[in-house]
Amino acid sequence: MNDQLQPLKKQPRVGKSSRSGTQDDVVYAHIFDAILEQRLAPGTKLSEEALGEIFGVSRTIIRRALSRLAHEGVVLLRPNRGAVVASPSVEEARQIFYARRLVERAITELAVEHATVEQLAELRQMVKDEQDSFSRGDRGAGIRLSGEFHLKLAEAARNAPLVSFQRSLVSQTSLIIAQYESGSRSHCSYDEHNQLIDAIEARDAERAVHLMMHHMDHIDSKLNLDEESASDDLHAVFSHLLQTKKKPGRSAANR
Repeated sequence: MNDQLQPLKKQPRVGKSSRSGTQDDVVYAHIFDAILEQRLAPGTKLSEEALGEIFGVSRTIIRRALSRLAHEGVVLLRPNRGAVVASPSVEEARQIFYARRLVERAITELAVEHATVEQLAELRQMVKDEQDSFSRGDRGAGIRLSGEFHLKLAEAARNAPLVSFQRSLVSQTSLIIAQYESGSRSHCSYDEHNQLIDAIEARDAERAVHLMMHHMDHIDSKLNLDEESASDDLHAVFSHLLQTKKKPGRSAANR
């Protein structure tokens, strides 16, 4: 393989979740995005050595990022056996979806009350970006944007604890879908998202909540116990971070 790792701090992070901050912030964001995009399969072993090589950082930084993800319930830290991507059981999946429904209802009601014109415009742009991603066949980006739509909606609700809880639930939901979704994997959330924004903009709480619950029903109806997608190959998942090996003497400025 003629691959060479670029130091993490130099990696471009266009169009995804927070990329600024410390190195463990950026590692966390990369792994979080990979989970949202369903590029990391449930049960994947997260080797500190492999991740350190991929991201060009120390194991200490990798451990800090994994610890944050474990706190959110999307990574399991196993004593003496290392970390793995969480693999929710059927019962755990049901509990997560039940909690997600309660949180989505509260967020929707609060968003109807508090969402600003600017926030609604941001939500509409996210839906457009989501639709564009699916239209060009970039399913991973579309799924991530769908999840980020719900995080942005939580911010519009102006309730910090709900934002934190929702971040964990959205990422866990993505794992559940990767593990249990069936059928052709067609996606129409952007239509449902647009209708939801319309109801919030009209300050119609009853309709907005009804649309959100219908949206959750649609996700739930596509699940079974058999399907598994995504990848357990860390180098494949983060291949966009790898740089082609340069010829000797070639400067970084010419990369």
